Amino acid sequence: MTHLFPVILCGGTGSRLWPLSRSSHPKQFIEFGKSSLLADTLARCARLEHAHLIVVSNEEHRFYVRDAVRSLPATDIILEPTQRNTAPAIALAAFRAQESGNEQALLLVLPADHRMEPEEVFAEAVSRALPVAAEGRLVTFGITPSAPATGFGYIITGDELGHGLYEVSRFQEKPDVATARRLLESPTALWNSGMFLFRADRYLEELRRFRPDIFAAVSAAWQGRRADGRFLRPAADAFCACPADSIDYAVMERTDQAAVMPLPLRWNDLGSWEAFYDISPHDAHGNALQGDVMQEDCRNCYLHSTGRLLAAVGVDDLAVVETRDAVLVARRDRVQDVKRIVQRLEKEHRPEHSLHPRVCRPWGSYERLAEGDRFQVKRIVVEPGGELSLQKHYHRAEHWVVVGGVAEVTLGEQVRLVTENESIYIPQGSLHRLKNPGKLPLLLIEIQTGSYLGEDDIVRVSDIYGRTDSPPVPPADDKETP
Repeated sequence: MTHLFPVILCGGTGSRLWPLSRSSHPKQFIEFGKSSLLADTLARCARLEHAHLIVVSNEEHRFYVRDAVRSLPATDIILEPTQRNTAPAIALAAFRAQESGNEQALLLVLPADHRMEPEEVFAEAVSRALPVAAEGRLVTFGITPSAPATGFGYIITGDELGHGLYEVSRFQEKPDVATARRLLESPTALWNSGMFLFRADRYLEELRRFRPDIFAAVSAAWQGRRADGRFLRPAADAFCACPADSIDYAVMERTDQAAVMPLPLRWNDLGSWEAFYDISPHDAHGNALQGDVMQEDCRNCYLHSTGRLLAAVGVDDLAVVETRDAVLVARRDRVQDVKRIVQRLEKEHRPEHSLHPRVCRPWGSYERLAEGDRFQVKRIVVEPGGELSLQKHYHRAEHWVVVGGVAEVTLGEQVRLVTENESIYIPQGSLHRLKNPGKLPLLLIEIQTGSYLGEDDIVRVSDIYGRTDSPPVPPADDKETP
C-alpha cells in the first residue's frame, strides 16, 4: 500500500513579484506561459505513486485551490486561519496524514511555486530517498549550485548514508557575495530548496521535542477542526496562538536525523523578477521580453507587458513590469527590494497592494475598466453554473448590460432572463442576484453609480460558496472611496 502523501504549501503572497503577484492572487495561481506554478506542482506529484494529496492554504485563496484540484478527488485542502510559517503548516498536514490509518505515512513537502527541469530527475530522487525516510530520517533536497546565489540558504553535506543521500553537516544562512562564491566552488555545498521527505510521526516527534509550544498549539487547533466539504479548518483561536517559525529553524537545524539528497537539475524558486530573467530566453543583447514589447538599443533588461505596449529605449540592466494599474521599474540588482514598495502600499491601504485589475471570485472574475467621481465601470465574467450571492448595496445602484451569454437576474421577488444586447437596472438598496444558467461564460458590463463604490458595500443574504455577510458599512459621508 502506498504511504506517500504529497503536501503542497500554497499560502505565500509572492510580494517580490509585484505588480503581477498580489496578496489576493499571488504568483502560484498566475499562469506563466501555459500553466500556473501550482498546476506545475500538481503535475509533479502526478509522476509519483501516492495515497492522498494535501494542500495547505488559507481562506482567501481557497477557491483558487479548489478549482486547481477539482479533477483530483483524493485531495484535502487545509485552510490556515492565519499564516504561521512552514513548521505549523506542515504539522497540520502531518496530523491529517496520521488519520489515514497508515502508521508509516510519509510526507513529501513541496512549495507550490518552484520550477525544475528535468522533472524525472526529481521523481527518481524521491524514489531513492523513500527507504531512508521510512527508517526515520528527515530528508531535505539540496540543489547543486549553478551560480554564487545570495538569495538562498545553503546545506553543507557530511558523510554519505547510501541511496545517494548524505548526512547534513550544517545549514548556512543566506551568504554575502564573497561567501557565495566560495560555496560555489565547494563540493559539499548545496542550495536549500525547502523541499522535504519524512514520516509524519517522526516530524511530529521532533517538533514536540524542539518546539513543544508549536506542537501543543497545532495539536489543539487540529483537534478543534471542522470539515466543510474538501476544506478542513483548524480551530482559529488555537492556531492563531501558535508561534510562527520555519521548519528549518524549528526542526531541521536542531535534529541529528537530517539527511540531504542532492538534486543535479535546473531549479528556481521564482521568487523575484531576476529569477524570471534567468529562466527566460534572451535576445542577442541579453534582453528577456515578455508580452507586447518593443525595445531599441537596450541591454540585459527584463521587459514584461501584460496588456499595453511596453517600449524601452537605450536602457541597461532594468526590470520593467507592466500591468493595467501599475508599472514597476527597477534595477535588476535591486528587484528584491520591491517588497518595500509593497509594504508602503499596504501601510497606505492602496488597492494595488492586494487587488489585481482583474479580480477572481468563485463564480468567475471582474475587471475595473474606468472609475471617477460617483461612478465605476466593470467587466464581469460569470462562468457556467456560477452565481453571485443574493445581496444588496446601501450606497450604489447598478446597470448591467449583457454583451455575451444569458443572465438569470433576481430582482426583489422577480426572476427574469436578460440576453445579449439587453440591460437591466438594479436600484440602490434592492435585493438582487446574478446567475449564469447557460453553458457558455456570461459577459456583462456593470456601471455603478452612487456616493460610495467600495467592495465592502455588499450585504449578503445567502451565498452558495459559504462566504459570510460583509460587515455593515457606515454612512457614505464617513468613508472615502478607495
